[in-house]
Amino acid sequence: MRQWIALSLLWMSAILLPVSASAACNSPIKFGALTWESGQFTSGVLKHIVEDGYGCTVEEVPGAGPALDTALSQNDIQVIGEQWVGRSPIMEKAIEQNKVAIIGDTLKGGATQGWYVPRYVLEENPGLRSYQDLPKYTELFKDPEDPGKSRFMNCPSGWTCEIFNTRLLKTTGLDSLFNNAHPGTGAALDAEIASAFEQHKPLLFYYWQPTGLMAKYDLAPLEFPAYEDDCWQNLLLADGKMDCVSGFPVSPLGIAVSTPFVESNPELAAVFEKVQFTSDELNGAILEMSESKRTGDEQAMVFLRDNPEVWQAWLSDEAATNLATKLGLSLTGAVSTTTSSINASALASSFPSWSLETPLNNALANVVQSYGDVFRTISTMALTYLLLPIERLLTVIPPWLIIAFVTVLGWLGVRKIWFALACGAGLFLIGAFGLWGALIDTLALLIVSVLVTVVIGIPIGIAMSGSELLRKIVTPVLDIMQTMPSFVYLIPVLMLFGIGKVPALFATVIYALPPLIRLTTLGITQVNHEMVEAGRSFGSTHLQLLLWIKLPQALPSIMAGINQAVMMSLAMVVLASMIGAPGLGEDVLQSIQTLNIGQGLQAGTAIVIVAIIIDRITQAFGQGKRTRQKTIEAGRRPIG
Repeated sequence: MRQWIALSLLWMSAILLPVSASAACNSPIKFGALTWESGQFTSGVLKHIVEDGYGCTVEEVPGAGPALDTALSQNDIQVIGEQWVGRSPIMEKAIEQNKVAIIGDTLKGGATQGWYVPRYVLEENPGLRSYQDLPKYTELFKDPEDPGKSRFMNCPSGWTCEIFNTRLLKTTGLDSLFNNAHPGTGAALDAEIASAFEQHKPLLFYYWQPTGLMAKYDLAPLEFPAYEDDCWQNLLLADGKMDCVSGFPVSPLGIAVSTPFVESNPELAAVFEKVQFTSDELNGAILEMSESKRTGDEQAMVFLRDNPEVWQAWLSDEAATNLATKLGLSLTGAVSTTTSSINASALASSFPSWSLETPLNNALANVVQSYGDVFRTISTMALTYLLLPIERLLTVIPPWLIIAFVTVLGWLGVRKIWFALACGAGLFLIGAFGLWGALIDTLALLIVSVLVTVVIGIPIGIAMSGSELLRKIVTPVLDIMQTMPSFVYLIPVLMLFGIGKVPALFATVIYALPPLIRLTTLGITQVNHEMVEAGRSFGSTHLQLLLWIKLPQALPSIMAGINQAVMMSLAMVVLASMIGAPGLGEDVLQSIQTLNIGQGLQAGTAIVIVAIIIDRITQAFGQGKRTRQKTIEAGRRPIG
């Protein structure tokens, strides 16, 4: 028996020894999971080389940009596949401390960036060529949320480019003419640009390349002065003092690796030094990846299969042979039939290939092209007659008056002095945090969202209570609205209504409607049947029954629905900030993107304070008459 065990171990050692000997690494290599297409593609190429060429184990760790930079400096991950040199303060500090190294030059000629407009804007306005011409063309880029000024579409808050674009607006003097709009996320910025092109509308925005969007649309950069390093370094500082204007630098793209990775894997570090794509190769790969709906890893596999002459020079002969075998290629470029058939069978599925993705995307694009003006008109009306008036009103009212009003309202609702004082103290704390302006933006959006939700939801709930057929039709729709991930609501409304407050309003209403409709229906259907019959016996009409019997009896349930609608609307403020809606959610999102724990806790605390105040007050006023009277009497009793 022992001999068999010894022979088995010897046989396994003989099999595993060549694998371990050929591997270039001794432990798994962790890659940062990048969110932009060029980074995903480059990371995919590197992972295939490391895993299939050199026999290493690869893991991918998700995270935002600053989080990944911090993780790399601590060697929690070892590789970030694409790093814009000089763009991350965290990375620059880690390089100075010799914790991180930037190796290689993955894009020949470097990456470019700047302020762009669609090419057709320049063709239709021959006098617009430089940033200095923008004051003469402010009418082209009117801000729908502030018609008195124009709009410049900046980076999302927390990105490095957001800082120098904000500084450039100031140093060029354009900040007096242009509002500095923040899209919240890169995807929201892409959606706004795509929507403008689909409707042939003017748009002024910051963008960069390589990207798939740059390859898909014809973007024209505005002219800036020549690049000056001293000026640019000052523009990167949010509190910089120099009043200068500089063109944008050409940024080298490299591969960020931790210093321990370089020391323990010199062979892989040497390979990373050689990895390089031309702009045509990288832009073409990104565009193909986007149009074919491939992941970065899938597009990397396609590129490696189609371009063996590119990567063969990067690898050692043994690694190149290993990778070619894995790809089903010979080093001469011929396809290995056996391996290809194996790969094909591995990728094959027992399910048919069905997808609604392309038809739905095409349908949305057609709606934007055909009816974009209609939806933008609705957006303008919602801003002009709902959001902006309430926001201006809240801005005009002195903060102390709002605090006093909420304090009195809290006492009238709960009839407890300590709660009323806590409401006032909570609002004062929000102001002390410097978040009063953000609170006003959030309250304006919240008030309008709840008003629209009530106007739509209560009539639908009333109609459903009287029609079994309508309940069967609407209930599945409500199920979808409640269970569909909230992020999905943001995509179509962003394309249709543009970036900012209005898409946030519609997404919030969609999210908050179902509980109000359900509870309104439930409350009316549960009204005592004998009371309804008594009303009918006295000759009451359907409208009189509804107004004087059903609605008063169902009021606690309806108020509970309004309470839930308010709370769900408030829950959307952070998600709404991802599509450019200002408010407390914007501070939370910015804190996530910049790893600013203090800012995040302050904004989060403000949201919690607002949520508790609104929840307790709406619950108190939503109680039945008898229950509410008991609460008032309990509040009058002396303590002890």
